Amino acid sequence: MSIFVDENTKVVVLGLTGSQGRFHGLRNRAYGTKVVAGVTPGKGGQDVEGIPVYDTVAEAVERQGADAAFVAVPPRGAAEAIVNCAAAGIAFVVCITEHIPAKDEALVAARLRRDFPGTRLLGPNCPGVISPGKCNIGITSGDIALPGGPVGIVSRSGTLTYQALHELSQQGVGQTTCVGIGGDPVPGTTFVDALQAFEADPETRAIMMIGEIGGDGEERAADYIRNEMSKPVVAYVAGVTAPEGRKMGHAGAIVSGSKGTAKAKIEALRSAGVIVAKNPTEAGELMVGVVRQFEGEWTATTPAQ
Repeated sequence: MSIFVDENTKVVVLGLTGSQGRFHGLRNRAYGTKVVAGVTPGKGGQDVEGIPVYDTVAEAVERQGADAAFVAVPPRGAAEAIVNCAAAGIAFVVCITEHIPAKDEALVAARLRRDFPGTRLLGPNCPGVISPGKCNIGITSGDIALPGGPVGIVSRSGTLTYQALHELSQQGVGQTTCVGIGGDPVPGTTFVDALQAFEADPETRAIMMIGEIGGDGEERAADYIRNEMSKPVVAYVAGVTAPEGRKMGHAGAIVSGSKGTAKAKIEALRSAGVIVAKNPTEAGELMVGVVRQFEGEWTATTPAQ
């Protein structure tokens, strides 16, 4: 199984006629994702390599049955685009847009909770989600993902998401779903949201979690793991040497006093029984070791070439 998306997911790409939307939307389609429509106001009636373009999300849903959205529009229009997806009945929205003002992110998150509780937002400023061999929405390369395995991945860091996929795939350990939640201060989907979904998924046997400095998402995840999870978790937290006040890549990755430090997150995760790695490569090696422990019930897939 997979979480959030599968081979039946029908995707509408907002901004399909733009350079980024076109590049990644067509790449997702080439992977096998059912990209059924694009949306660009004023360009309805056009198409992008056979994908019909509509003026509104509502029209794309009505005409093509889209049930997921990929938002690849500039920061100034991203918040409105997300809300339009929710208003059209889209259940799952992936937003890769970076540099959305924090105020807009907070307002969108509150609006979704209040008016559209049936819509899940992944991101913004995230690499997206991939269920290997089934569906890829976002900017992750499908070449580094391996289907048929027992590991779920959830990460705040885009680059480390890719490394986690690569480390596991090279050793023949496949993934059920890889979720990049993004590193902005107000993520639509949290670590706990992803962990809950993986815990409920019978084919996900173990989870790799990649955190970083800033916020308290990892500490909240540790509480959930301690109290609710039955599956093993391997984690890595980036930013051990980051000084106070230093921002690391993402808007949310910033240490303020003793809050949000890598040390505090590592201690919380270890106290919850999580296996914490010193670096991304070790995280992959530790996860391979976890998988080997139940090899009798699961056979590793052929390593990626």
